[in-house]
Amino acid sequence: MQNIQPYIEIISMNDYNDILKKLEKIGRVCYKSESKMTDESAERFIGNILKRGHESVIEHESITVRMVCDRGVSHEIVRHRIASYSQESTRYCNYADEKFDRQITVIDLAGGFHYDLNNEKDKALYHVWQEAMNAAEQAYFKMLDLGATPQEARSVLPNSLKTEIVVTMNLRAWRHFFTLRLDKAAHPQMREVAELAYNEFKKKLPLFFSDLVFPE
Repeated sequence: MQNIQPYIEIISMNDYNDILKKLEKIGRVCYKSESKMTDESAERFIGNILKRGHESVIEHESITVRMVCDRGVSHEIVRHRIASYSQESTRYCNYADEKFDRQITVIDLAGGFHYDLNNEKDKALYHVWQEAMNAAEQAYFKMLDLGATPQEARSVLPNSLKTEIVVTMNLRAWRHFFTLRLDKAAHPQMREVAELAYNEFKKKLPLFFSDLVFPE
């Protein structure tokens, strides 16, 4: 069994300035103010419409991200309606195959929940989790050895199983996603994955995400 930390990969994100110019051209249709476009007007125009809450304009631009997280977190991600998803299938993926190194991979519980493994309570909780993961892996491979198909054997796989899910949302939907999934009430492991994506978005597309404020 392999333990890993969650991570994200941006698969498709257009150039920041190209996005601004495209959305300005689209947004000015609403006001028929195309004649006011200049080489420097896009950022100011988009900033103003965001301040006014005219976010429908930014639905014309989308970003695609591959998120590597546990199955439980993926169930929260797919609750967002305005999106497209493609996810690693436990029906068809046989983790006994060599390409999976004949083992299951799980997302480490200690990271998202900030376990201190020098603390006896946290250490005990982590040990119970590790035992459960090992037992699930053994049960999965035993079912396969007895002739079960992957879609049968997957019934014993844990929520902590690593999954890969590719997510495409428009900019407005991503803003809503971060508003919900970075809130202090969000699941700690969900917040961990969302923060990885948000930090990249904020760095690469500052105008669209820098105004969002979340609790530490």
